[in-house]
Amino acid sequence: MSEQKRDRFPKNGAKPYRGKPRQGDRKPAKPQGPNARKIALEILLSIHKDGAYAGLSLNERLPENGLKPEDRRLVTNLVYGTLENQLKLDYVLDQLMEFPAREAVQQDILRMGAYQILMLDRVPDSAAVNEAVKLVKQLGMESSAGFINAVLRNLSRRKEELRWPVKEDDPLEWLSIESSTPRWLTEKLADAYGYDEAEALLLHRENSHPVVLRPNMTKLTDKQFEELLQKKEWPFTRGVAPHAWLVTGGVNPATDADFRSGLYSIQGQSSILAAEAVDVKPGMRILDACAAPGGKSAYMCEKMQLTGRVFAWELHEKRAQLLDGVKRRLKLDNLRPTARDASQYREDLETSLDAVLLDAPCSGTGVMAEKPDIKHRLKPEDIPAIVETQKKLLDTVCRYVKPGGTLVYSTCSILPEENRRQVEDFLARHPEYQLVTLPATLPAEIREKQDKYGLQLLPHRDQVEGFFIAKMRRAR
Repeated sequence: MSEQKRDRFPKNGAKPYRGKPRQGDRKPAKPQGPNARKIALEILLSIHKDGAYAGLSLNERLPENGLKPEDRRLVTNLVYGTLENQLKLDYVLDQLMEFPAREAVQQDILRMGAYQILMLDRVPDSAAVNEAVKLVKQLGMESSAGFINAVLRNLSRRKEELRWPVKEDDPLEWLSIESSTPRWLTEKLADAYGYDEAEALLLHRENSHPVVLRPNMTKLTDKQFEELLQKKEWPFTRGVAPHAWLVTGGVNPATDADFRSGLYSIQGQSSILAAEAVDVKPGMRILDACAAPGGKSAYMCEKMQLTGRVFAWELHEKRAQLLDGVKRRLKLDNLRPTARDASQYREDLETSLDAVLLDAPCSGTGVMAEKPDIKHRLKPEDIPAIVETQKKLLDTVCRYVKPGGTLVYSTCSILPEENRRQVEDFLARHPEYQLVTLPATLPAEIREKQDKYGLQLLPHRDQVEGFFIAKMRRAR
């Protein structure tokens, strides 16, 4: 939270809390049973203090705590809702405190309480305040209870009188706070797309957050898969990407017996489109250079009906193990997963492959709606190093493509320097490559958005994750 004080106080009479938050006064906490708000707080602290990822932390923590379904939903809502609105919540809380909280645990308890008060209609304000105070006491921080109580009760009383940025005075400041996106990133996107497009992009919200499923194409046709979904009585619609179904209603397919037996996979639509762009044919030899968690590798293996080879490389051993799990679950005999650094050149692979798919490490700015912690983890100084890594990977793996073969470059970013500018620079360095049209198996409304350096997909416009795809062919 900002340490600016008196200049951030509301001019409408809302009084800031003038006591100081107590620091370092914890007593040993008494053992407690599963508590949704405590688990949510622990996940938020792991993100803010240890750099953990929200999705992975939720996947790890929720099953081990024996929570009821409604409590699992509350934990997920509190974590994602607090992260998605973090800057907006901090902007409000800073108005109500003369001495802002500096301990991460106090910050996150206040943010969670403010999120419930301002944005969750079904949680009474009194309950949000009382639960926050109980949580402080449960953590052995009794002397901070008065501070937390006073700030959140003041927020509840004065929430209709709070001061907010005025769009006409400073559109970028308004958009930064309204979308809870750091100012530097708001400015960068406005420069790249124009203010109006950046506003539509940053304020876009998914109402249902569907899970994207697709059939194992070695076992089921699209028709058979849809019949399977109908039998399960899961609410679904067809997606934009080939073979994609969007399932809603809070379904958890990962626990389903048919998923575990390999009849279908969970895979984002943009990931499907990137794999489809390779346009694989039976018997091809393909490298998926940064392959985990394995969706694109599996897609290509299945499209080739278990012929040929897909070499799936992943830098980290733990993530490479995910590829082994995909191979076993889907019974993909033509998948060859390996823990390997794709930036290190392999002379034995020179001009030996029919295709290379490089879904490169990136900023992740295209999936901020699904992973709001990205907005707060990413820093402007990170971007040049990311771009340089992408360049090194491209210059290395492009050497493995045989003449006439295909190189597909993709990212889940919406920043031009990672995407069209990266491809533009690559083509200038490698005249043996040229950009080619995406295959007709991609929807026409998607393909027509390709320009001379690739295809930029935007969530608010294209109903898929923010993603970039460039398909290039090697002439010699």
